[in-house]
Amino acid sequence: MTEPAALDPHHHSDVSGGWLRPAVFGAMDGLVTNIGLIAGVGGGGLAPSAIILTGLAGLVAGAISMALGEYTSVKTSNEQIEAELAKERRELEHFPEAEAEELALRWAERGLPEDLARKVAHIIKENPEEALRVHAQEELGVVPESAPSPWTAAFSSFVCFAIGAIVPLTPYLLGGESLWIALAVGGVGLFVAGALTARFTGRPWWRSGLRQLVLGMLAAGAAYLIGKLIDTGSTGL
Repeated sequence: MTEPAALDPHHHSDVSGGWLRPAVFGAMDGLVTNIGLIAGVGGGGLAPSAIILTGLAGLVAGAISMALGEYTSVKTSNEQIEAELAKERRELEHFPEAEAEELALRWAERGLPEDLARKVAHIIKENPEEALRVHAQEELGVVPESAPSPWTAAFSSFVCFAIGAIVPLTPYLLGGESLWIALAVGGVGLFVAGALTARFTGRPWWRSGLRQLVLGMLAAGAAYLIGKLIDTGSTGL
């Protein structure tokens, strides 16, 4: 028998884009970016000290860039939603009957009996804030009170990018000098990060991990080949 908690509609993953999306993108981007950078400069023959400098520079620049990008993206999206909500609020204030009729027609098109749809729509019309919320969901596909925070998105992206970017650098920071060990550690990081996303998507963890590993290694391979073509002649590997 299914437990009541399993049927609780509040037990869902975060799909609003508040922190999960920027966190996942940040970690993946940090891993792929620095694995690619390390593979490229390593393939070009740079010494470990230069690889560390390149990786740290990539970490700082990438984390800041990701955070600024996420903040701007979410802030702009929220401002657009606010503008549309203000427009919808004006329409509800000036044309409440027409808006209620529009809502009823939408529900009727989905199979709700037309008389019931009109009755419910006109009841909701009497509560302005509830009417705004329902119209926003039906017409804009958003829940006004659930808008993601740009600061949360920026912070999640910054921290997770930095964590992802430090992974392939770890062997060098611990005194290692082998490019291939660094790339292997980065590959493990890619697989683990991909597998962890399966917790939120419900997909097989090994498939998500392998997908991210393959995509990241393709990027690293391309960067390595470019590095070899522009080999500096150094033998620091």
